[in-house]
Formats: sequence, structure tokens, C-alpha cells
Amino acid sequence: MILSPSMMCADFSNLDAEVSMLEHAGVDMFHMDIMDGEFVPNFGMGLQDYEFIAKKAKRPVDVHMMVNNPGRYIELFANLGASLIYIHPEADRHPAKTIDQIHQLNKKAGIAIDPDTSVETVKELLPLVDAVLIMTVNPGFAGQKFLDFVFPKIKQVAQLKDHRAFLLGVDGAISPEKIEELSLLGVDNFVLGTSALFGKQSSYEKIIKSLRELESNNKN
Repeated sequence: MILSPSMMCADFSNLDAEVSMLEHAGVDMFHMDIMDGEFVPNFGMGLQDYEFIAKKAKRPVDVHMMVNNPGRYIELFANLGASLIYIHPEADRHPAKTIDQIHQLNKKAGIAIDPDTSVETVKELLPLVDAVLIMTVNPGFAGQKFLDFVFPKIKQVAQLKDHRAFLLGVDGAISPEKIEELSLLGVDNFVLGTSALFGKQSSYEKIIKSLRELESNNKN
């Protein structure tokens, strides 16, 4: 199980402490959303925020590019420290070319699949990528409800994963209950926002420990 805090939900008034506390709690990867206000109707993290977290963090950082024509920014985020770069195929005229560009920069490449994007439209890309991120809310905003109609898609991609070597992740309204349920389907990577991690009464350390225990319980 890979636990990836969504840093758009963090306390930006004290990012230094947030990164330190999350790493001490035992998170695996920092998930960072970049939005352009066009592909999704919102603006995400700024470049300075991204650069600060990437430099501060000792754990890997990814970048989830919710932007049109993401190929324009691949080199920028690779240089800022991203180890895994997600693109939305429908935002890129030549996604296979962009995936190859990411690999040429010695970074891992991933695709993010929107709730209304069918697996059939991106199936040809699966052998090319290192990670797949299935959106379980409409991208762009935190605090949304989990979209139950995405469950068949998760099952479908999990079955395809049996024949390919990619990391399968979910992003959006991922609660502890959803983590327990989806880990049984073959999901590897859970992006944690306000449903499981941020804005809670418990410390990050206690929350991450309890989520790890869900995995242990599933194995028993």
C-alpha cells in the first residue's frame, strides 16, 4: 500500500512543518496537483509551492498535471523534482509522445483517468506507463463525494494490471472505508485528502498507522 497525501489540502501557512510531520508519520509519496483553470475550472498549486515541497521532502513527489497540452511543462516539473508525472490523455493531442518524453527525462510516466473517460479510450497507453490514477471525483476540487459509478472502471483496470506492470492508484474522496474496500480490488496507491487525512482531530502519525492496519487486516 502506498499512501500519498494530496498537498493541495495541506496547511499552506506552515508547509515546512506539514512536510516534516507527514514524513514522520510514514507517508510514501507526496501528491501534487497542478491546475491551469482551463482543463479543470480551478487553479492548483503554484510553482513556488511545488518547488518548496520537492526540495524539503525526502520522500518522492509526483505531479498530477490537470492542464491542457501537458507536454509543454514536462521538462519544467522534471527539473523541479517530480519523480512521477501524470497527464490526462484527453488533454494532450499526442499522449504517447508525451509519455515517451517523460521517460527520456528518466522519470516515471502515468496517466490519470477522469470519471467520464472510458478505459477503452486509453487502453493502448497502458503498456507504456508506470502508473495509472483513476479519478473517483470530478477533478479540480477537494471535498467532493466519491462517485460510485467508477467502481467498475477500477475493477476493469485492476484486471488489466494483472498482465502489465503499472501502479494502480485512486484519487478523490478516499476514506478509510474506501481504502479497505479498494485495496481488496488491487489498488496500490491511495491519494489522501480531507476524507482520510487532513483536517482531522488525530495526528498524521495516528491516522497513517490506522490506515496501515487496514492493509494488515485485509491480509489476515
